[in-house]
Amino acid sequence: MLLSSKFRFKINTLLLLLLFAALPYNGHAQLLGGKETTEEPEKTPEDSLGRRTPQGTVNGFIKALADQNYLRASQYLVLSRRAYRREKERVRIAQAFERLLDQTGSINPSSMISNKETGKTDDDLASGLDIVGNVTTNKTVIQLYVENQSDDDKPAVWLFSAETVNAVATATIGEETILDKILPEALKDRKMAGVPVGHWLVVVVMIVVAYLLSWALIALFTFLIHKLWRRSNTEKVSAIIQALTLPVQLYLSVLVFVALTQRLGISIIVRQRFSVIIVTIGIVAFLMLLWRMTDFISTFSKDKMTRRGRISAISVILFLRRTTKVAIVIIGIIAVLGAVGVDVTAGLAALGIGGIALALGAQKTMENFVGSVTLIADQPIRVGDYCRVGDIKGTVESIGMRSTTLRTAQRTIVTIPNGEFSASKIENYAHRDRYIFNPIFMFRMDTTPDQLRYLLVELRALLYSHPSVINSSPIVRFTGITADALKVEITAYIEAINVDVSQEVQEDLLLRMMDIVSKSGTSFAYPSQTVYFSRDNGISEEKTAQTTETVKAWRENSELQLPKFDPKHIEKIKGTIQYPEEGSVVKPLPPEN
Repeated sequence: MLLSSKFRFKINTLLLLLLFAALPYNGHAQLLGGKETTEEPEKTPEDSLGRRTPQGTVNGFIKALADQNYLRASQYLVLSRRAYRREKERVRIAQAFERLLDQTGSINPSSMISNKETGKTDDDLASGLDIVGNVTTNKTVIQLYVENQSDDDKPAVWLFSAETVNAVATATIGEETILDKILPEALKDRKMAGVPVGHWLVVVVMIVVAYLLSWALIALFTFLIHKLWRRSNTEKVSAIIQALTLPVQLYLSVLVFVALTQRLGISIIVRQRFSVIIVTIGIVAFLMLLWRMTDFISTFSKDKMTRRGRISAISVILFLRRTTKVAIVIIGIIAVLGAVGVDVTAGLAALGIGGIALALGAQKTMENFVGSVTLIADQPIRVGDYCRVGDIKGTVESIGMRSTTLRTAQRTIVTIPNGEFSASKIENYAHRDRYIFNPIFMFRMDTTPDQLRYLLVELRALLYSHPSVINSSPIVRFTGITADALKVEITAYIEAINVDVSQEVQEDLLLRMMDIVSKSGTSFAYPSQTVYFSRDNGISEEKTAQTTETVKAWRENSELQLPKFDPKHIEKIKGTIQYPEEGSVVKPLPPEN
């Protein structure tokens, strides 16, 4: 014991020396090296009665009442000088305050009262003024205010305001509460924690009564819903009712308990002690409601996706359900800790920093998860679809939480992260309503114009007559003369349920077109050169003379349309060619007036 005392003495001496060394000299503490040290901010001295915050004032006042120390309780009130000098008056006001609170008053749960020296700053009250409860007397509601009595540059001291104290001191106090009338003297005389034992026993009874009464009300309400509303017997509505029953019952129990205890006149000390439990049960009931609604929504969504065959969406639904439940648990723990008076500010800050660090570390994972949600929500692809993503073509085999797998034509598996997949251009071949048929035929140079006319007519007739070709004006056009062939382009659309069927139709069309070409007497051109051996007859002298005379006449009559045409001549020849040509089934349009 002596050694322990010496050790404590040395420690205390060392601390005093360190404190003395840290004291500033002329506003700045100098070390041997001449460097300045930063001054530590002065801490606000503690108040012996804990009145630095509204919460501390209310808790201290309730504790003084529980200890039946009414003189100490009066130090939490703003009293006039005359009342403060008279101890009996101070005791009377404190007792009257307690009596009013027991009969018709209520104080906010401790967790809902500000624990800061500044009080609440987000309400409509003036700075330095907070509401902590109310008292009803003569059908008049008296708001209970606590007010900071110190100047701005001094430590805060919160007290029940003079307005509140004056209203309480002049209020009419009832003779006895219902509980005082029904409790035997033995349960009123014996006290526990400054409260008659009977009050504690009645509270226990009220817990049971409140729960049974709420259970009966919920059961009656559920019975009436099933009787009066036919749709309530469906699986969906029954699941919703079942999910809401227990949380609503718990919350209703809290409301009934608060109403009964206040109406019976249970001591404010007991009610304030139980306020933490009441708030906690309310939080648990709300979290239970969220938990059950999460289960209901996820189960309903999962069944719906199963019926639609969207198996890939089920994994996302299950993941979101687990994530939501984890969030509910975390929020519940923080809320309950705050309700019991634990400062969770530091925990929230640490949780926020941890969340940021986790988000940065799992950036790619979150990107892939968001990509998977996007794929399932937008449904650009489904399992079994044939698609192209970038340069990769394949059939979708699975859509997971992290990646999507494609099976290519080479029967290999390609795994693409969902973040990259959702950001790419996706071409889905499975949702085509038609397939384009666009061959280009090159015919021999010695094909005659009539042969080409025959081909254009017969090829177009084939497209019109084929049942698998959509009759939306298929195009067959003679589009050019190349160095070694005559070019004919065909554009049409095939109606088919998939690629295989469209290829079957395309095959049939090509074979029938080859028959038409063969029947026309010409053939397809090949990338080759043909050398013709023939006897050259030279230039026709007769046609040359006619051409020369025609050009000479143009010059003599000033009608040579070079380097450009005369506008009058353009108007003269405009529309003189018959199109379609004579013999076509399409009649030419009548000339415009």
